[in-house]
Amino acid sequence: MKPLNALTRAVLLIPVFLLTAIFSGFSQTSKATLSGYLKSAKDGESLIGAGVYVEELKTGATANVYGFYSLTLPKGKYTIKYLFLGYVTKTDTVDLQSSRTLNVELDEESKELMEVVINGQKTEIEANVKSVQMSVAKMDIKTIKSIPPLLGEVDLVRAVQLLPGVTTVGEGAQGFNVRGGSIDQNLILLDEAPVFNSSHLLGFFSVFNPDAVKDVKLYKGGIPSQYGGRISSILDVRMKEGNSKKLEVNGGIGTIMSRFSIEGPIKKDKASFILAGRRSYIDVLAAPFLSASADNSRLYFYDLSGKVNYKIDDKNTVFVSGYLGRDVLRFGDQFQFNWGNATASTRWNHVFSQKLFLNTTLYASNYDYSLGVPSGNQEFSWKSNIINVAGKTDFTWYINPQNTLNFGASLVRYTFKPGKVTGGANSIFGNSALPDQRAYEAAAYVGDEWNITPKLQIQAGLRYSYFAYMGNKDVVYDYVDTLAGTRKMAQNPDNSHVGSFGLVKGYGNFEPRFSVKYEINENSSIKASYNRTAQYVHLISNTTAATPTDVWSPSTNNIKPQIGDQVALGYFRNVGINKDIELSGEVFYKDMQNQLDYVDGAQLLLNKDLEGELLPGQGRAYGLELYVKKNTGKITGWISYTLSRTERKIAGLNNESWFVSKFDRPHNLVVVASYELNNRWSFSSSFNYGTGTPNTFPNSRIEFQGLVYPYNSASSRNNYRNPDYHRLDLSASLKTRQSKKRKGEWVFSIYNVYARRNAFSVYFQQVQETKKDASGHDTQVTTPKTEAKRISIFGSIIPGITYNFNF
Repeated sequence: MKPLNALTRAVLLIPVFLLTAIFSGFSQTSKATLSGYLKSAKDGESLIGAGVYVEELKTGATANVYGFYSLTLPKGKYTIKYLFLGYVTKTDTVDLQSSRTLNVELDEESKELMEVVINGQKTEIEANVKSVQMSVAKMDIKTIKSIPPLLGEVDLVRAVQLLPGVTTVGEGAQGFNVRGGSIDQNLILLDEAPVFNSSHLLGFFSVFNPDAVKDVKLYKGGIPSQYGGRISSILDVRMKEGNSKKLEVNGGIGTIMSRFSIEGPIKKDKASFILAGRRSYIDVLAAPFLSASADNSRLYFYDLSGKVNYKIDDKNTVFVSGYLGRDVLRFGDQFQFNWGNATASTRWNHVFSQKLFLNTTLYASNYDYSLGVPSGNQEFSWKSNIINVAGKTDFTWYINPQNTLNFGASLVRYTFKPGKVTGGANSIFGNSALPDQRAYEAAAYVGDEWNITPKLQIQAGLRYSYFAYMGNKDVVYDYVDTLAGTRKMAQNPDNSHVGSFGLVKGYGNFEPRFSVKYEINENSSIKASYNRTAQYVHLISNTTAATPTDVWSPSTNNIKPQIGDQVALGYFRNVGINKDIELSGEVFYKDMQNQLDYVDGAQLLLNKDLEGELLPGQGRAYGLELYVKKNTGKITGWISYTLSRTERKIAGLNNESWFVSKFDRPHNLVVVASYELNNRWSFSSSFNYGTGTPNTFPNSRIEFQGLVYPYNSASSRNNYRNPDYHRLDLSASLKTRQSKKRKGEWVFSIYNVYARRNAFSVYFQQVQETKKDASGHDTQVTTPKTEAKRISIFGSIIPGITYNFNF
């Protein structure tokens, strides 16, 4: 099926579902609504995705990301169960003769209650089969902390990389790749504010402090209509709201960094806060061993996360959250670079009625990155930024138990600062800057989740986005092809004088979304989905592993927005005595338009003609994902296997043929297991195997006047692969003596247990080969010998230890 045909059919079908849903809401008679918030009794945190189940009607609802639920039922007396994995199921008898609000707090389960609450856990796990969503992975912080850490520190993004369909190009690489996409094709949200670089220490850690994170959800496909702006995935990270019951302190002291967080009530059950910070200290530990020339070296990161929420009344709650983080790398007085993220978001929840819920968000995000030489006659500093400020509003209308309607709109203002150079007082470099670029992105969406029958469920939506690239310079150029695959020429068209607020180019896109689930029986279902997404910002990077100093660019008159069309089909099943083992298998196909590649020798930094270096083309990815997960018991964990292919086709490259992209890793196997020996000791392990990443290598050589030049006679791209990647990690946790007021835990970890020297990259160098002459003396061979060299980030065992505390 061609993407255009799928798009046309989806657009025609969606209004039918939406109109049916809306009119069904007006036909209700003699009904009442039960609504409220579901929270933890221990700390008052909202329980995202908690279940509300009506025994008599065999129906229910799920709490949203703020813990709010709503159920409209015929008037009567009901047995209501409130359920959430890891919490004791609570049962209430409700005489629902009129609409009412019922807020519920659930108690955390204890070891003694494990057998009692297994049925409650089962209901939560059944979402694997019963939810219409597919290609979605949810991870709570307990799961993330059970994965073997690096240097004693758990990390959210490393945990995400262990999921099916998610890969990375190697250790020390930023971000992650989802179903064949690049790292900029993932929209990463922290309390709804975008994070443009999720990495600390060049990818070894992420910007997310585990002490401040509550919930993580990754959408690989079947993306709901309220999300947009990226074509591969959405990583939605929600911060903790802060303990609203009592003051609590958490933290850890480890091999490479220390963490500290404090949270508590400002006004009990009314307002609370959390403040969390981290700082690494590799540079402090290494300082005694550095030479005098490296005295000014720096290698560290820090971050600070904070959040405050205030419940004004039963209908209004306000949240304010923020993040500030920075990485600093300096090598003596020779070189330095740093990067950092800053985000801030304010959200207002309002309950108009028991059936209509509103969330309004204002946010700002700033990602800046720079490099330079700190002193001397070559002193300079280069800096670039991407800043966005936005507002969005999202409505949820709980029409009835069969229909939930979501609709809203957003507006984003982008400011791109491509680069500014400042030279030192005695430097050979002067001051220069590229002009800022500005753009606006507006979107509106509507979507409905419709339970047609107890077995058949549909989620359909439509999003429309419009992107306006605004003028901010005197002249705008069009870049035209001279010869396919080569640098483009700048052309100054007529009427190209654009003021600061003039529209240079606008793009509009309809983005339909559609998912369907058919429940075969109580324990199995099949699901299918289609979504189209548009992406208007681009990370300009011509390296296999993106770096913090790669350039961000908006879509312009020369750079078209990326468009992604993805279809997926899956089978889902729960097995085991308690049906607590999830099985799933998904196949997917993704078509990607307007993918960027680069001319040979492309210059990306401070290039006013950057757009002439870019080569647009097509992309495609397809594959199979298998997943088995055990959720309960002493042994938990999962096994995932992904078989996939991702390719590109660019005019002028690789003889006009499809070639594998730099993110292509056909085989990827992950095994994660945790074992709880007793109340004090627990153990975990993870094994990761993946096909090596592609590389472009010369396949021949030219010798001229004693010199050797590498040559690619076939003009092929990514014609070789690095060696396959595999690694085993182990960890053990020992809880110290526990009390009601104080808790402690030692975490011991071994990263890369059998010291595998996985290749981050491979390069070639020429060396003079020495042989014995007839007299037995050493003599050099005229033609140099070419040797392949492997660069490994971690080529040995990396032990780690951390002490975590709570009081």
